[in-house]
Amino acid sequence: MLVGATLLLAITFSSAESVTVTGRTRLERTGKSVSTTDAGNVVVWLSPLSGTAALDPESGRWPSHPRLTQRNKRFEPHVLIVPVGASVEFPNHDPFFHNVFSLFDGKRFDLGLYEAGTTRDVRFDKPGVSYIFCNIHSEMSAVVIALDTPYYAVSNAKGDISIPEVPSGRYMMHVWTEGSLPDVLQAKVREVTIGPTSASLGVISLPESHIELTHTNKYGQEYEPPSPSSPAYEHP
Repeated sequence: MLVGATLLLAITFSSAESVTVTGRTRLERTGKSVSTTDAGNVVVWLSPLSGTAALDPESGRWPSHPRLTQRNKRFEPHVLIVPVGASVEFPNHDPFFHNVFSLFDGKRFDLGLYEAGTTRDVRFDKPGVSYIFCNIHSEMSAVVIALDTPYYAVSNAKGDISIPEVPSGRYMMHVWTEGSLPDVLQAKVREVTIGPTSASLGVISLPESHIELTHTNKYGQEYEPPSPSSPAYEHP
């Protein structure tokens, strides 16, 4: 069964020079909407094209101390947006070891094994989507998206989005949501114009694959159940 995510976008003008892009994500299953509580973590961003003014990368729109915290065998938050060049901290707040890695598209790294109460960091030096995992706990996953534009929004649990103070001009629009195949997302990339007379982004449909997403460990092997007596699991 094909599942789709529909993003309804509207524009609220804040001044003659800039607008606030707002919208709401709506999931659809076989043509019927489901609860908007399922519509979070859809990312929309606008990349300025030639001749369009852009904010300083240090504009304050980014998280001041980006981090993916490891707690209760989870990464918090699940989706993190950072500017290109940002260093992300990976503090371990669990009472056992973790081994954070990413060997897929985006930033490739392996932080190795490190214990509770310690932290390591990674600099995301190019634009892209990085899928983050733990080499010990297969259930742990997160996504870091490094952007070279400050005009982005992540939908909340209700599906609402807001991109404030977008200057008038031409942009390339990008959309990302977990579970959508790369070629589907690439097909949604298009040029848009933001301005007093042409502002609506319209409706964006994002079909999602119904295939269960799985991953192996950093060695390309299946995960083994952790042993309570293993020093790689318990804190010494």
